[in-house]
Amino acid sequence: MFYGEYQHSIDPKGRLIIPSKFREGLGEKFILTKGLDNCLFGYSMEEWANFEEKLRTLPMADREARAFMRFFFAGAAECEFDKQGRILIPQTLREHAGLEKEVCIIGMASRIEIWDKSRWEAYSNDESLSADKLAEKLAALGI
Repeated sequence: MFYGEYQHSIDPKGRLIIPSKFREGLGEKFILTKGLDNCLFGYSMEEWANFEEKLRTLPMADREARAFMRFFFAGAAECEFDKQGRILIPQTLREHAGLEKEVCIIGMASRIEIWDKSRWEAYSNDESLSADKLAEKLAALGI
């Protein structure tokens, strides 16, 4: 399980140190892909297999379902750690998330997310996404 928020910097070659707690959960190899809200999603191989299985159940005849699958699969890259606990984030993924220097790595239970620090701060400060307002909406769903 992934939780917490960490801040790190990407070096000029596109390498990023992943916190040791997250490295343990991700395993030796893991999948990094485009995420929603202009961030990156990182899945252990086991969690990626679960996610992939759910995507495979989407109807192939549905145009939006195909687009959703392409979004995740076309952007996916298998990553592994170097001896310093860094990964190399492919250029296309760095561009998708707007990653330049400072990033936030957050735990999201079954995955990690990698955000550009300024985007994460803007997202976190968005009043329409405040915990109180979200709690009200989720209460209506029985959560």
